[in-house]
Amino acid sequence: MKEFVLQALLLTLGTFLGSLLAVLFKKPLFSVSISLAFSGGVMLVASFTSLILPGVELGGFLKVALGVCAGFAFMAFVENTVPHEHTIKGREGISAQRVSKLYLIVLAVLVHNIPEGLSVGISSAYSTQKGWETAIAIALQDVPEGLVVSLPLMLISGGLLFPVLAGFLSGLLESLFALLGYGLFEVFKGLLPVGMGFGGGAMVYVTVKEVFPEAYAEGRHTLSTLAFLIGFLIMLFLDSSL
Repeated sequence: MKEFVLQALLLTLGTFLGSLLAVLFKKPLFSVSISLAFSGGVMLVASFTSLILPGVELGGFLKVALGVCAGFAFMAFVENTVPHEHTIKGREGISAQRVSKLYLIVLAVLVHNIPEGLSVGISSAYSTQKGWETAIAIALQDVPEGLVVSLPLMLISGGLLFPVLAGFLSGLLESLFALLGYGLFEVFKGLLPVGMGFGGGAMVYVTVKEVFPEAYAEGRHTLSTLAFLIGFLIMLFLDSSL
């Protein structure tokens, strides 16, 4: 449990650090498309190496496939229910036009944080090693993600406190979802293969449906693909080295 608390703390720091960098530099270190492509590479590998494939080894294909389908269905419900604003693509969800742009951006972070936090908690319930692999990878991609989200928050709010606070709270929320995933599948160990499929499926859904379209929306296809490859290889290295 002690190591899981450290993993959850690492998640809180990732987005928070990205928000601090936004406040310090007041401009993107990388473009939105490059940052999101990098995040997509990390998330896609993590969903398979830390969740889906170990889940298949633990409980077989059918249980994991059921979890993957449930993860897709859950994230589709969240995406279509929670109004949120994409950095490039625009607004989605029920009554998105009625909510201020500021809070739509914050809600978009929430949509990403749900599967990311759950995935860390579920992989940690499987093994401490997988938990660390996933936590380090998610925290790493949370830094550019926090930077991308905080810059428009600075412009809209006209201040520095709100973006930093939003970054901290979004990281904390991710940690709470990690705690939920960990606690649930520590108690119901028999459902862990389904849970691993659920976490992996939710991550794949967000990566394919939310992250990749944004990563290629600016038209920098070659740079985005290279950024994806870097994120992909970093996560693969973490999985094979830790």
